[in-house]
Amino acid sequence: MNEPRRIDVRGLDPAELDLGPVIAHLAGGGLLVYPTETVYGIGCHLHAATLETLRWLKLRGPADPFLLLVSGREGAPGLVWTAAALEMARIFWPGALTLVLADPGGRFPGAVRSAKGAVAVRRSSHPLAARIVSESGEALVSTSANAHGELPARNGDAALTVARRLGGGSETWVLDAGELPWSAPSTIVDCTGPVPSLVREGSIPVDRLRCVLPEIHGATAK
Repeated sequence: MNEPRRIDVRGLDPAELDLGPVIAHLAGGGLLVYPTETVYGIGCHLHAATLETLRWLKLRGPADPFLLLVSGREGAPGLVWTAAALEMARIFWPGALTLVLADPGGRFPGAVRSAKGAVAVRRSSHPLAARIVSESGEALVSTSANAHGELPARNGDAALTVARRLGGGSETWVLDAGELPWSAPSTIVDCTGPVPSLVREGSIPVDRLRCVLPEIHGATAK
């Protein structure tokens, strides 16, 4: 049967895992379900065919682009890093803060680029996700591992079930790291304008953001 491949890493030290096969899988256009600091994510590298598969599996339209996990500013070449974005990244990265940055040169594909020409990026604090991004040397697409309208997976069993329900076969690998601690989703801040604007309040409350940037727009989640 063409089933997703489950890789059990529960209780193992992420720093000591051999991630070579996982990185090769991504480089070859594979899909990966993996733990993050919030929920299990599903993603891939920026391969056009794999991005289209992921969009189809997640029922995502062109108006709802995926975000990227990056290693830092150097992992998002071509994006516009405002002074506010740099300061928030310095304070809150790695962590559950997603920054929306302008992509004026159109260097990133449409699946991760909004209609306004922006790309959402985050530096993950989960040691496994962070190592994958660092050692592959490429950004990793990240969207929550869940079927449309359902809650994201928070443990390996649920992540595997999601991979099956989405129709993932042997091209989909599932890194089972066990149960994740409960967490709110990432906070999202739009840094494409002259003043940063809160898009969604999540793990990082807006009050903490205002300790760094008092001028930030937006006081409620949406």
